[in-house]
Parts: sequence; structure tokens; C-alpha cells
Amino acid sequence: MAETAALTKPDNIVWCNGSPEEWRQLTEQLVANGTFIRLNENLRPNSYLARTDPGDVARVEERTFICSELESDAGPTNNWRAPDEMHSLLNGVFEGSMRGRTMYVVPFSMGPIDSPQARFGVELTDSAYVVVNMHIMTRVSERVLDKIKDGSRWVPAIHSVGAPLIDAAGNRVADSNWPSNDEKYIAHFPESREIWSYGSGYGGNALLGKKCMSLRIGSALARDEGWLAEHMLLVGVTSPAGKRFHIAAAFPSACGKTNFAMLNPTIPGWKVETIGDDIAWIAPGPDGRLRAINPEAGFFGVAPGTGMSTNVNAMLTMESNTIFTNVALTDDGDVWWEGMTDEVPEHLIDWLGNDWTPALGVKAAHPNSRFTVAAAQCPIIADDWDAPEGVALDAILFGGRRATNVPLVVESRSWRHGVFMGATVSSETTAAAEGPVGELRRDPFAILPFCGYNMADYWQHWLNIGANLEADKLPRIFQVNWFRKDANGKFMWPGFGDNSRVVEWIAKRIEGLVELEESAIGGLPFKNDFNLDGLDVSDEKFEQIFDVDSASWQVEARMTREYFAEFGDRVPQPLRAELAELESRLAQS
Repeated sequence: MAETAALTKPDNIVWCNGSPEEWRQLTEQLVANGTFIRLNENLRPNSYLARTDPGDVARVEERTFICSELESDAGPTNNWRAPDEMHSLLNGVFEGSMRGRTMYVVPFSMGPIDSPQARFGVELTDSAYVVVNMHIMTRVSERVLDKIKDGSRWVPAIHSVGAPLIDAAGNRVADSNWPSNDEKYIAHFPESREIWSYGSGYGGNALLGKKCMSLRIGSALARDEGWLAEHMLLVGVTSPAGKRFHIAAAFPSACGKTNFAMLNPTIPGWKVETIGDDIAWIAPGPDGRLRAINPEAGFFGVAPGTGMSTNVNAMLTMESNTIFTNVALTDDGDVWWEGMTDEVPEHLIDWLGNDWTPALGVKAAHPNSRFTVAAAQCPIIADDWDAPEGVALDAILFGGRRATNVPLVVESRSWRHGVFMGATVSSETTAAAEGPVGELRRDPFAILPFCGYNMADYWQHWLNIGANLEADKLPRIFQVNWFRKDANGKFMWPGFGDNSRVVEWIAKRIEGLVELEESAIGGLPFKNDFNLDGLDVSDEKFEQIFDVDSASWQVEARMTREYFAEFGDRVPQPLRAELAELESRLAQS
């Protein structure tokens, strides 16, 4: 704190404690300076709307850096800068960056403070918006400082919006509703466990406990300490017989992650409870099983597309005590975004603060507009969602948005094969017009933008985790795909709540109640074992949903070989062997 204050030169320093009184003071301050608009207390109690600068609306991957000592340790999927070079640059831009502002010292825990899987951080920031969001997304508490004093390791996280209120000549300048800087850096130092963020006040760029600590630095911690920091949702699933299962799932963006995290089953007697919607920390437990916690305390969700017809539980979660960012404002002081209701309001104030009507033909809410709300408010939050010991995992799912090739669900042959599935996850970015598989964007383990070291080394770490545990105690691994289309371009599977039918079959596999139909790519369900009650799925459509076309998969295998070549000799030999075995099975099928 003292070193950063000497560098950034704030007018005031405030030590935060996470209390309701601190929340009240900061939200009142944000309303007074125009950053927050207080929403209608009768419609949306204790809730606020923020509008960002139009140039500060999302993560800035091109300005996000992994500053490992060796460039090869960052790997080909990360932007790399030498640590000394980046520190020199950052010291220059942070010099005096907080003049005229308050520096807040925010001690926070990712995970329940007393959990053996929790990790601690201290964020220094000149943004009150960041502090109130950190109140929701992390455990901000003076107890974290006690843990640090007692010797717990912690991550220093330094943030400035880069908009001093006193210029170099000593003159005071006017503030804005959303201070930020066109020059942005989000820098991570894996060896020294530091995070430095400059220029942005938005989301994962500024809430440094989220992607920065929980995944980029978290993945490096996990590699060194023998656990997994994952971009995964967590759910608890209970069968009609009362048997409970815990599932982690990694889906890239636009693949139904939040909907799955808050799933409403369409089959009688099944219950799904939310544990986490975005990040899971997974570590071997004393019983030899992998146990998972949600390190976050809240949801930072994408608003557009979320509505009562698509995700009723998310809508109920944000009925109060919520921060909305870049959504539209209704005439009666509530919020709205595209997909929230079937009926579009006749008039709104859009996310830029301008009058809006449907006739304008533009979006009222920004496509990446967000809601920040406490996880505890979710109506289907699990009783053990913040249990310090975490939950024992029964299954891990990998999924992408694939119109072709990938069946609705396929089980891996082994942990090694499951790692191969995760390493080759992809989504189609264009229609498959020129070939059987289309153009694919790889997103291994759905962690591509968030892995803090070489992705090939990350795959090896997953293999190591499996090798160090008894095979019968490891979670089963499955690949799922809700998005397969027929020849007319229509989805063949209804998705949403009916994805519970896939969960039911996975539960049957975990209990050993059903057998597999072997295929070149893994184990598939027999139709008689798959619950299709009430669905119009003919034998022919079922076969299409689970079809494994050898020629198309041979093309995909060649693309995987080309993809692995990007990582050179760091690709683990077991994954090369899995690819060779897949090619052999396809050639024989």
C-alpha cells in the first residue's frame, strides 16, 4: 500500500472492510457523482445502473499480458511481455495516476475465508465502482488481513482507471461519470503472483479477483500446488431417488453456460442446484476424490438474452441488491435489455444515455451489458455452495457450439481420453459450407483467454492430476453438444431444460445402471436407456443426433494434428497418442 501510494499519489487512502455501512456510503457517493443511477426502490430495491465510457465495455484481450520470465512459458495463445520491460512501462503510466482520487485498499478472499482451498488477495484501486462490485463478487473482509498477518500467502493486485483529477501542472481537472484511459494494460506476473491493471474500470479488467486472480494467476498457483483453477460452472443434481451428484462443466461463451448452471429440469423428480456459474477451483481431497469450490461470491452475468422464458432463476436472483452495467433504463426507473421480455418497451433511455425507441433499429442495451448480484440470492443456490470443504465431483463436462460432428453426449474412454476431449474443444464460427466440419475456433477447456501459462503445459498438468489419483475415484468425463443441426439448419435437440435428460443419462452411467455403445470417438447412449418421454424424437432423428461420420471426423483429426503443431514439442505425448488412436479407429470404422 505504501509503495503504491508513493507511486500513484492519491489524495486519500481508505481501508475497506466489506460492511453494509461501507456499501451504503460508497453507493451514495457513486449516485452523487453520477456514476450510479438509483433504480426504482419499489421495482428493484437497493439496485443501481452504471453506464461506462463507450470505449470501456468489455475485456481487452489484445491488451492482456502474461509476463512470465520465459516467453515459452506463456505459450502461443497468450500475449507475452518480459517482466522487467512491463514493470518499467507500468511504473511510468501509474506515476501520479491517482492524483486527486481516493485509493481503496480491498482485502478479499476467493472462496470461503476458512476453506483450505481459499486464496487471498489485496486490490488497490481508485474506483469506488470496483469496490462495490468486489463486495458482491468476493469476500471483502478485515479477516483476510488477519489471515495475511498470520502468514497466509496472498496476491497483490493493483488497479487504476488512469484518470488523475490533478494534472502534471497541479491543476484540478473535471471528473467524468466513468473515468478511464484509452491506454490499457492488464498484466499478470506468474512467478511473483502480481496483477497490475491500468486504464479500464470495467468487469474482468478491473475486478481483479475474477479472471485475473481466479484463472490467470490461479492457474499458475494450481500448477505449482497440485490443483486445478478452471473456467467451469458447478451444479448439484439430485435424482428422484434422492441420490446427489456434483457436476463441473466447461463451456465457451455463447454455449449455454449460465442456463446450465441454473437449469430447470423438464423431467419429473429431478432437481438442479447452483453452486457456481463461472469458475471452479478443484483440488484432491483427503478421501482421494477431486473436490470443488466456487471461489466467487457472486454472479457477473451477461444480461442480453436472459429472461423469464430462458432463465427464470437468473431473473429471480436479480430482483434486488443488484448492480446493472450498460443496460437500458425504463421510464418507471427499472432496467431492460434485449431478450428480457417478449414485449419491447415503446421508449427507453439506452445504455449511452440517449432516448430510444424500437424504430431506431439499434440495441437499447450493450451486447455485453452485465448484472452483478450475490450468489446467495439465487433461488436454487445449493445449501453447500460455500461449504469450506467443497463438493466431491462425479462428472466433468466439456462442450462447444457445434452444428456438425459432435454428438449430444459422448463419454470418454479414460481420464487421458477426457483430457484429449477438453484439449480439442471448439466452436464453429462459420457455417460448414465448404467442408464437413466448417471453420473451428479452438477453446481448450474453455479457458483459452484465461490460462496463465503455456496451454500445452496446462494439458500436461491435467494428465498429472489424473495420474496421481486412483482411477475409480476420478470424475467421469463427457463431451456434450446442444447445438447440432439437421440438413435444413434447424437444431435437432430442444436444449434448455431438456438438457436435464443428458444429466439423467450421465447419472445412470455414474451409478453403472446403463451400458455404452462404443464408437470411434467414445461411448454413446443406447436409445432405450435415454429418457425421451414427451419429446418428438424418432429413431432416425436419434441416430442423427448421435451420428459419428467417419469421413468428417477424419477431417477433424487432421485439423487437430495441425492445431497441436502450434505448440511444438510441448504437447504431451499421451495426447499425441490419443490422436493417433483416434485416427486408427476412424480408419477402421
